[in-house]
Amino acid sequence: MSENKTQATSASVDDFILSVENSRRQKDALAALDLYKKVTKLTPIMWGPSIIGFGSYHYVLDSGREGDMPAAAFSPRKSNMTFYLGDSFKGAKNLYARLGKHRKSTACVYINKLDDVDLEVLKEIIALDFAHSNQS
Repeated sequence: MSENKTQATSASVDDFILSVENSRRQKDALAALDLYKKVTKLTPIMWGPSIIGFGSYHYVLDSGREGDMPAAAFSPRKSNMTFYLGDSFKGAKNLYARLGKHRKSTACVYINKLDDVDLEVLKEIIALDFAHSNQS
């Protein structure tokens, strides 16, 4: 079975954020970093070349594949800020409705710029999703 491509690394989170070329995205990444530190109370680490993660959890799929992933994470991608967030926690639908301008997939929330969303709502979503991932 192949190894999971997304693994914790020893790369510097600060160096990664400083390497983000888009100044708006870099500013938003620093704000997201601060937000995640406050919510998780954990030290961030790089997962792969571009994901900033906090904590970890072990998963086992029905197929037998297993691995470790960050319990909370985001990435300042070129096209948007990507937040790795689910919607399995209580009140998720209401919170996402109040978040502001975003796109959502099964496990990601895409935000063009943090000015487009309510940061208190985002903080609550991160906290609830993080708590849920630590219970699973």
